[in-house]
Amino acid sequence: MLLTNFAFYLFATTCVASAFMVIAARNPVHSVLFLILAFFNSAGLFVLLGAEFLALILVIVYVGAVAVLFLFVVMMLDIDFIKLREGFLQYLPIGGLVGTILLIELILVLSGSSFIVDIGQTVPLTNMPTDSSTISPTLSNTEALGLVLYTKYIFYFQVAGAILLVAMIGAIMLTLQKHDNPRQQDINAQNARRRQDSVELVERDSGQGL
Repeated sequence: MLLTNFAFYLFATTCVASAFMVIAARNPVHSVLFLILAFFNSAGLFVLLGAEFLALILVIVYVGAVAVLFLFVVMMLDIDFIKLREGFLQYLPIGGLVGTILLIELILVLSGSSFIVDIGQTVPLTNMPTDSSTISPTLSNTEALGLVLYTKYIFYFQVAGAILLVAMIGAIMLTLQKHDNPRQQDINAQNARRRQDSVELVERDSGQGL
């Protein structure tokens, strides 16, 4: 119990400090690195809560894809961050208003009614295609989430996948550059090529080269 408490305070303190440094660091590359550190500590907190699936998703998706993508974009683009900071005081009232609204929402959420789930009890589900209508407490966190996600919420899961697919296609179409003479692959022309059209045998005397 003492080790668990020590790990919780360690992860929580590091996570809060890293989140603060994300917005306080002057170098954007350092901000992204602190963001990655915050993600890792958040994953550690999820492991302490017994949600190992969420911890792995946080590390694989956010650290392995999103945060690293941010890091490479910031490092590769030649951005004049000094120029971007100009006019900060001009947008300070709007930013303060948005921050105040978010703070009020967080206070309302934290002060609202909370619920505690007893993980030792089975969770009843409706419209389950399986033989049993309950989730066994012996199942792991990943198995229980998969059982609920691919049975009761399969329609919403498929709709979310379709929306992400359309968004990905739209992003590709928006960033696709059109050229007047693009180099495209012609499969029919490649299959119709003969050896005589591609290879030419030239006889040269020894020592004369080409």
